[in-house]
Amino acid sequence: MLELVNADRLPGQPVATAAMLGEALAGRSPVDSSWWEELAAPRTAVAATSDGEVVGVVSFSTRSRDGAGVLLWLHAREDRTTIDVLLQHVLDELREHRVVEAFSFATALGLGLEALPVRHRPVTAAALVEAGFVGTDLWRYMGRRLPADDLPQVPEVRIEAPEPDVRELTVVDGDRALGQATVGVPVFGIGVLWWISSEPEARGRGVGRALLGSALQLLTELGAADVILFVDDDEPGGERDRTAANRLYDASGFIEYDRLYSYRLER
Repeated sequence: MLELVNADRLPGQPVATAAMLGEALAGRSPVDSSWWEELAAPRTAVAATSDGEVVGVVSFSTRSRDGAGVLLWLHAREDRTTIDVLLQHVLDELREHRVVEAFSFATALGLGLEALPVRHRPVTAAALVEAGFVGTDLWRYMGRRLPADDLPQVPEVRIEAPEPDVRELTVVDGDRALGQATVGVPVFGIGVLWWISSEPEARGRGVGRALLGSALQLLTELGAADVILFVDDDEPGGERDRTAANRLYDASGFIEYDRLYSYRLER
C-alpha cells in the first residue's frame, strides 16, 4: 500500500510512512479532523493480480449526518483498469447512498492536501468523470524552496503559538494589526503557509510581501527546506477573490504544482 501511495506523491509532499498509513486506515487526519470525526469507520479494499501482487487500494466510508457515501483516497499507479475496478467496487458497496463524494478533504497520507491533484492524477480524474462524478475546481496548490533570501522581511513582527504545530505572525502599528500570517510547523522539512492577509490601510505599502518574507524566514528557522500553500481562488470577483494573493505568490518564487478538485456523484 505504501508503495502505491508514494507512487502518486506530489512535489512538496512528504514520503508517506507506515504511521501515516495507519492513521489513514483508522480514519484520522491532523488536517480536517472534525470532518473525519463525522464518518463511520473507513473500509479499505485492495486490488490484487491472480499471483497476489497488490496493484490498487481504495478507502471509503459513510456519513450519517447527510447519508452520503465518501470515497476517501485511492491509489493504483494511474492504471485505468485497476481504478475502474476499485471505483465500481466502492459504488457497489455504497449503492444505497444517493450521494457519493470523492476526495473531499485531507487525509493523513499527505500534508494538508485536500482534493485530487488532477494534473498529476489525470487517469483517476477521467475515471471519476466517466463514472458520473462532477468535479469542482477548489484549490491552487503551490510551493517553493527555502530559504527565501530574495524576499524582504518585516522589521518587527509578533510571533505566537496558539497550538503546538502552528505559529501566528502579526505586524503591529501601535495597537493596530496591519497584517497576519499563519504557518504550520514543518513536517519532514516541509512547512505550510496556511494564511496571510493585510488590512486595507496597509495594502500597497509592501506589508504583505514583507510579512510573507518573515513567515518563510520563520519556517526556515524551524527547519523547513520547502514550503507549500493552497489558494482557494475558485471565486474570482467574489468575496473569496484571491487575485492579489496569487499575484503575490507568483512574484515571490512560488510555482503552481497542480490544481485540486473534489468530486460529487448524485444518483
